[in-house]
Amino acid sequence: MNFLRGVMGGQSAGPQHTEAETIQKLCDRVASSTLLDDRRNAVRALKSLSKKYRLEVGIQAMEHLIHVLQTDRSDSEIIGYALDTLYNIISNDEEEEVEENSTRQSEDLGSQFTEIFIKQQENVTLLLSLLEEFDFHVRWPGVKLLTSLLKQLGPQVQQIILVSPMGVSRLMDLLADSREVIRNDGVLLLQALTRSNGAIQKIVAFENAFERLLDIITEEGNSDGGIVVEDCLILLQNLLKNNNSNQNFFKEGSYIQRMKPWFEVGDENSGWSAQKVTNLHLMLQLVRVLVSPNNPPGATSSCQKAMFQCGLLQQLCTILMATGVPADILTETINTVSEVIRGCQVNQDYFASVNAPSNPPRPAIVVLLMSMVNERQPFVLRCAVLYCFQCFLYKNQKGQGEIVSTLLPSTIDATGNTVSAGQLLCGGLFSTDSLSNWCAAVALAHALQENATQKEQLLRVQLATSIGNPPVSLLQQCTNILSQGSKIQTRVGLLMLLCTWLSNCPIAVTHFLHNSANVPFLTGQIAENLGEEEQLVQGLCALLLGISIYFNDNSLETYMKEKLKQLIEKRIGKENFIEKLGFISKHELYSRASQKPQPNFPSPEYMIFDHEFTKLVKELEGVITKAIYKSSEEDKKEEEVKKTLEQHDSIVTHYKNMIREQDLQLEELKQQISTLKCQNEQLQTAVTQQVSQIQQHKDQYNLLKVQLGKDSQHQGPYTDGAQMNGVQPEEISRLREEIEELKSNRELLQSQLAEKDSLIENLKSSQLSPGTNEQSSATAGDSEQIAELKQELATLKSQLNSQSVEITKLQTEKQELLQKTEAFAKSAPVPGESETVIATKTTDVEGRLSALLQETKELKNEIKALSEERTAIKEQLDSSNSTIAILQNEKNKLELDITDSKKEQDDLLVLLADQDQKIFSLKNKLKELGHPVEEEDELESGDQDDEDDEDEDDGKEQGHI
Repeated sequence: MNFLRGVMGGQSAGPQHTEAETIQKLCDRVASSTLLDDRRNAVRALKSLSKKYRLEVGIQAMEHLIHVLQTDRSDSEIIGYALDTLYNIISNDEEEEVEENSTRQSEDLGSQFTEIFIKQQENVTLLLSLLEEFDFHVRWPGVKLLTSLLKQLGPQVQQIILVSPMGVSRLMDLLADSREVIRNDGVLLLQALTRSNGAIQKIVAFENAFERLLDIITEEGNSDGGIVVEDCLILLQNLLKNNNSNQNFFKEGSYIQRMKPWFEVGDENSGWSAQKVTNLHLMLQLVRVLVSPNNPPGATSSCQKAMFQCGLLQQLCTILMATGVPADILTETINTVSEVIRGCQVNQDYFASVNAPSNPPRPAIVVLLMSMVNERQPFVLRCAVLYCFQCFLYKNQKGQGEIVSTLLPSTIDATGNTVSAGQLLCGGLFSTDSLSNWCAAVALAHALQENATQKEQLLRVQLATSIGNPPVSLLQQCTNILSQGSKIQTRVGLLMLLCTWLSNCPIAVTHFLHNSANVPFLTGQIAENLGEEEQLVQGLCALLLGISIYFNDNSLETYMKEKLKQLIEKRIGKENFIEKLGFISKHELYSRASQKPQPNFPSPEYMIFDHEFTKLVKELEGVITKAIYKSSEEDKKEEEVKKTLEQHDSIVTHYKNMIREQDLQLEELKQQISTLKCQNEQLQTAVTQQVSQIQQHKDQYNLLKVQLGKDSQHQGPYTDGAQMNGVQPEEISRLREEIEELKSNRELLQSQLAEKDSLIENLKSSQLSPGTNEQSSATAGDSEQIAELKQELATLKSQLNSQSVEITKLQTEKQELLQKTEAFAKSAPVPGESETVIATKTTDVEGRLSALLQETKELKNEIKALSEERTAIKEQLDSSNSTIAILQNEKNKLELDITDSKKEQDDLLVLLADQDQKIFSLKNKLKELGHPVEEEDELESGDQDDEDDEDEDDGKEQGHI
């Protein structure tokens, strides 16, 4: 406060003495008046003075205004006046023009008053509580005041709001306010709140901000909306940019699908207002935020796939090929499509299939390349097309092959009716425009990036230079242009292309060295003392010559590694060569190009380095330096070591493949065993069901037998005698026959069971016989399965015994019936008895006989059902026998396979031990020669660990079999 009083005293254009007294009197009235109307009028007067006399009102009235906010909350009018006054004091938006010597002091007033206000954190908390009031005259000035505080001292105010209970949640309610003024200012408030604060960004996102903001954008008309749409898009960018958590939440919430209608702009030649261009530009930037190369690869890939699945990529390609689109929107659309397809094979394949609406239709890639090599197109558009082409080829070997194939003789259209991508690149590579040369060279280099096959294929390309002269290779034509002394930008582009082409491709190095003029040209360029502009070219020539040495396979006697190094030492000097090589990484534009993949240059003069080429320089600069200082003996020893290691790698790879095949075989056998187990379980369940059904039938049979016994007790001897008359003896004979059949079936089943028992005993004896530990462990699993089958057979035998007991019971019942019949025959009535008594008895006996016949018929049906059940059990037994035979065969096969695999693995271990010993001796030799072998050692140790792990896994699997 004292500092502010000093500032006020130092102002040259201060207020008149009467105005200062007026402000003092108003402050006194606010502080001391007991009537609410008097305090309200005083605060309203301070509000009117606060714009013109901002410093004085701020110094004298701020404490009184804060006190009003605390004590007079019941009166919305005075609260509104107090908030407006504080806003006028703190905000810099409505300052009147002041003299130059006091401009800086006036600009600092806002931050100074803000610092005083937030010194007491309770003031910010009080302001947040006031925002809960629905009254327009309180909520709207409160929103403006908090926004101004955030603009002045954002980080400090953000921290206070973050620790305030429900602070962010209260502010989120502003987006749901039905009054558009408050809602729109609430968006501006959240913009300032979420700027550069990841914690608040996450809270706002999880408070359903995405849903509300997208609803507002849709209500306002998407890209046709006004400045409210622009503010919402800026807030969305604040929430998503560099915030992986919010990006994942945005994708998981299916909000990417809601972005597609934004880009349905149609094919209009008019209607592109300035606000619509701004909105669409921000929408495209928001898409780029989600698929930025700086994001984690997994998050970027998932967003790219979601954009293709919902049709967003297709919509962007429609804008790309539409007519009447403003140049800046078209440029940003190309950049957006570039990052949506970068490194995503599905999206890259779709982009390759897009055609421009021309007659005849041309691929979109060809149309874009035509713009890139056209010097009349805007510079930023050409940069965007180059970026799109680079992203299309990034990690896309299929696309690289398609581009290179358009240059090969077999695919070139002889009629000349269509222009291919390869022809456009060659045309740009050899045109008179240096920017086209550079762009075409970099684009062609990306077609060769990390693809040795296409580097070799490109050596086949032949160019017709002039009529009557034989064609020359593309490689030779590039070196010819270099030697002609063209512009620096052209030479840099061609040298970057040649370095990318020759790296990791000994065949291309041989072709390059086969031209006897290339090496003298490079050494001459490096050895000269040229100006600063030519130093970059010298460094690139040194890099190209170093690549020719490092990747040289010594197939040309005149340009072997050792001869080239001797040539460098004689004509250039090793130290001078290394110094020239360092010119590349020391260049001022090198670091700029290495930061981002997108070629973003302020003007064509700055277009020197490509991002991927900077990675290549970092990779090769150190190894080339070591290769220059190595002696011939060290090179020979290194070559021998490399060959030995390659042989070792081939042997290890061979045995790894063998182990994989054995693993596959073991997995197949395991699957077969599991299948057999499943079949066994199904059979067991079927047997269980049959047993339960048999038990039910036995219970029913016992009930019928009990009922028949009761009836026979009541019927007496006449019933027994009547059973001999008519049908009953025939039924008894039939029962005898059926019992005999059941006996024969039982004997047959018992003989089959005896055979199976003998087979099981043989298996047990073969398992108990002496053998190796490996065989006993291998057959453990089979013996368990045989034991399970034995248990099943035991259960079946018990079932058969129970049925034999049942047959015995039937036989005893038959004997009892026979005895009763004989007794009745002995005690039959004598002739001469009265006919009336006989007739009565005969009638009674005939009635009971009919009832017994019915019961006998039911018993026959029950016996027939039992016979059918017996047949089903026999079938189950036969299927179990077949299962035992299959398992026995599988067991024999497993024993043979395990024995063979054991022998192969023992041989493998012996060979690996020999190879490890050789590697160890070779590493010692390399260490004695001073050659660093740490990375290769780590790789070898990693491979050995993998082999050990695989051996251990194999051992475990064989132990389980």
